Amino acid sequence: MHIELLYWEACPSYDLALQRLRELLAERQIATPVRLIEVTTQQQAEQLRFPGSPTIRIEGQDLFSVPDGPYGLTCRVYRTDDGRVTPLPTTEMMREAIDGILREE
Repeated sequence: MHIELLYWEACPSYDLALQRLRELLAERQIATPVRLIEVTTQQQAEQLRFPGSPTIRIEGQDLFSVPDGPYGLTCRVYRTDDGRVTPLPTTEMMREAIDGILREE
């Protein structure tokens, strides 16, 4: 399994997203290390199809897909089921997304 967390250094949310991701992987007894990828230029953001920090991908699939961008050096926002906007996905959002990807395998 290939797991990545893409981030922009100026975004304060990626540390907590990484912590939540590691906890959820441990819950599922997935020992795969998370590869951290720092995105540092607009060109790199476009090449990586990086919609903002933090972005979590498993097997190349964004847990919260943004198929047509925009891509760039920015903090990403996530919308919860109840309509709130948050700078990182909630633990439950991440749990559901990870479980969905694992079911596909």
